[in-house]
Amino acid sequence: AIGASYHMGIDGISLPLFLLTVTLTPLAILASFSIEEKVRMYMVLFLVMETAMLGLFASLDLMIFFVFWEFGLVPMYFLIKLWGGKDRDYASFKFFIYTMAGSLGLLLSIQVIGLSMGTFDIPTLMDIWVNTASGTLAGTGLDVEVVKSIAYWAFFIAFAIKVPIWPFHTWLPDAHTQAPTAGSMILAGVLLKLGAYGFVRLVIPLFPEQANQTAVILAWLGAASIVLGGFAAFGQWDFKRLVAYSSINHMGFVVLGIAVMAYAYGRSFADPAATTDAVMATSGAVFQMVNHGLSAAGMFFLVGVIYDRAHTRDLKQFGGIWTIMPVYGTILIFTSMASLGLPGLNGFVSEFMIVRGSWNFFTVQLAISMLGLLMTGAYILKGIGETLHGPVKEKWLSLPDMTLREHLVIWPLMALMLSLGIWPQWILVFINDTITKLF
Repeated sequence: AIGASYHMGIDGISLPLFLLTVTLTPLAILASFSIEEKVRMYMVLFLVMETAMLGLFASLDLMIFFVFWEFGLVPMYFLIKLWGGKDRDYASFKFFIYTMAGSLGLLLSIQVIGLSMGTFDIPTLMDIWVNTASGTLAGTGLDVEVVKSIAYWAFFIAFAIKVPIWPFHTWLPDAHTQAPTAGSMILAGVLLKLGAYGFVRLVIPLFPEQANQTAVILAWLGAASIVLGGFAAFGQWDFKRLVAYSSINHMGFVVLGIAVMAYAYGRSFADPAATTDAVMATSGAVFQMVNHGLSAAGMFFLVGVIYDRAHTRDLKQFGGIWTIMPVYGTILIFTSMASLGLPGLNGFVSEFMIVRGSWNFFTVQLAISMLGLLMTGAYILKGIGETLHGPVKEKWLSLPDMTLREHLVIWPLMALMLSLGIWPQWILVFINDTITKLF
């Protein structure tokens, strides 16, 4: 009766995120071997969350999109609240309030769009909603321009909180630090991508004019996320918090790519090279979502591995772990380098595409972002150096190296990081194809 329908479909933007979700969820469940109480409920929450994420990536109807969007919030809240660290109540509450605050505006905007257009179908709305330029909306009597700009900002803020873009990021370090290891893997690996996906799938195609006008703001926010995320990560002594801030730093690149899409979407450029650059930056942003998902999940898992043994994440307590756990040390360095963006590993390809594609559009913001890239190297080396190098501490001499189950979690991730770094084309071909049709 409300005009919503169960309309599903996958294209080259949602397919890589689909694959990311179905890869990370089983690995995260496998990484949950330290969970001993309420195991059945824990597994149920994980599978509900996977259902919600897959449903959201396939939704082609705004109401269904919103239902899955909310559905993904509840399991994560309980995972942090029931299985989290000592400050889990504060962290889960903050996570819930932030995400709900964004969702309220999102729901109202979706309702107004759906009621006035008589449908919630996304492909249909891309046609009729975008072409409704002036006058009053049927069913609400509101002015089109006003509704569009309010709805745009409601969508914008809801997704910006989820990405998270600076200054909406403050829930993330707390949520990560308190979440169980597997929860952090999924939170960084997939949940943050829901926000970026919302920008690419909904915000820019439904509000091209507003997105054009605010693309520069988005680019500045992306640059701020890269630089400030890098500095914040470098300042941490809690290993997990360091990795949490690194997510803000890496997702800043996704935001830059999205800003280029916002700037170029629906425009015709005299120079065909400009369109090529825009496609490259946008494809890079989608690819960076996948790459960050893999490397962040790997990093959080490795922090969990050392925490399970040492029961501390304080970098000042570690040192010389490489001589005690050589296999762990090698794997940590490999994953850190993928996160850093070392050529030959996955992080390099997507960051290069974003930088190369954005250069002609947002030169100043990019130049400033390079400072953040410098800090990326600094905090990665700090994490490796404080953990693995330096004098061996007596109390860690009996730490066992990685078990078979831990190897089973990390090796598929490492294989993907390497294969996407050496030959990214097998996934880029899908992304590029869809993005090229958008422009």
